[in-house]
Amino acid sequence: MEKMTFQQVNEVIYKKVLDNGLEVYVLPKKGFRKAYATFTTKYGSIDLSFISNGEKIEVPEGIAHFLEHKMFEEEEGDVFNTFAIHGAQANAFTSFDRTAYLFSSTTDIQENIETLIDFVQNPYFTDENVEKEKGIIAQEIQMYQDNPDWQLYFGLIKSLYQKHPVQIDIAGTVDSIYKITKEQLYQCYNTFYHPSNMVLFIVGNIEPEETINRVENNQKNKTFQKKPMIERIYPAEPKENNQNLKEQKLAVAIPKVLVGFKDLSVGLTGKEFIKRELATALLLEMLFGQSSIFFEELTTKGLIDNSFSFEYQIENNYAFTLIGGNSINPEQLINELKEEILKHQTDQTSLKELFERSKRKKIGELLKKLNYPEYIANQFTRYLFNKANLFDILPTMEEITLMDIQDRLQEFDPNRIAISIVRS
Repeated sequence: MEKMTFQQVNEVIYKKVLDNGLEVYVLPKKGFRKAYATFTTKYGSIDLSFISNGEKIEVPEGIAHFLEHKMFEEEEGDVFNTFAIHGAQANAFTSFDRTAYLFSSTTDIQENIETLIDFVQNPYFTDENVEKEKGIIAQEIQMYQDNPDWQLYFGLIKSLYQKHPVQIDIAGTVDSIYKITKEQLYQCYNTFYHPSNMVLFIVGNIEPEETINRVENNQKNKTFQKKPMIERIYPAEPKENNQNLKEQKLAVAIPKVLVGFKDLSVGLTGKEFIKRELATALLLEMLFGQSSIFFEELTTKGLIDNSFSFEYQIENNYAFTLIGGNSINPEQLINELKEEILKHQTDQTSLKELFERSKRKKIGELLKKLNYPEYIANQFTRYLFNKANLFDILPTMEEITLMDIQDRLQEFDPNRIAISIVRS
């Protein structure tokens, strides 16, 4: 068992890689009543084409999300009932890059950990229950088709990306999910749910050695197939946006608008990945945060309300920035955003005044987040899959300079902006 100490945040993580390849991490938190655990596979909605043990496989859109839904159904019943008996709340989510199964509980922590591992490692798919699930997920997809914020978000991604599967809705389409078979679900499960492609992370008031030993004994009593050799296939993404504007009509009281930028340089890992993410988040806070002059001006003009936000999403093979919200005049807001970016690109003197204040604010936000078990567990695994460490975020943020911010700002080319608008 390896002990990892992070003195800056006064945390110690215990790690063990089991014989089957499963990575187990335990972060003891004395005084915490609640424990939180995630069991995560590096497998998400973008993994539609891959080579497994020399065989090229292509699967329908939405299959990772479909598989997540089906994992909770067991031959002897619903696993949610088992968690409830032991006082736990369980859930799961599928993102572009990973699928996570999780629980939180204040009682019977060890029992709940075993339940989490056991149900994820015990798939139960039949022709009948797969067909039944298609109708359930089809309703979910149709519900999101009528959701303005969801359509706004994916409208922007579809404007940015021409070929990368990040542009595809995580749940797929009604047509695609009806193509999913029981055999394909088992094929994806056997490829991506092998212990060597998964991470178990537990945080809470628990004893590390006892927890890891119990997990190790659990795994020793199970038989697993040989570790699959996985090669993921993603199409080359052109530099140009798919389209400059995607406009949709839905029932909204006020128009909604997002503008976005697609990163042209991807593939970062480790501290470079963290630095890119933090520098972009800091830049966006400086330019568009609620304490910025620009935010105040937009509010005074009535161009934005409290829905206005910004976000930078980065993973290993894609990254993009989005900015926007509700606006009575989307076209004017778009022009104001472009002008604000150009203004700071040509005259960077004002950035100096914003830099230190915004940096202190972001450091405070990061310290606050590191007190939340849910944030720690989910983000630790996410960074791990990008060959980085969550607890490097504070020292990396402290190392970011004004020059890093200025360099990042120059990559925001207003001529390469993509726009998504939803209005009635």
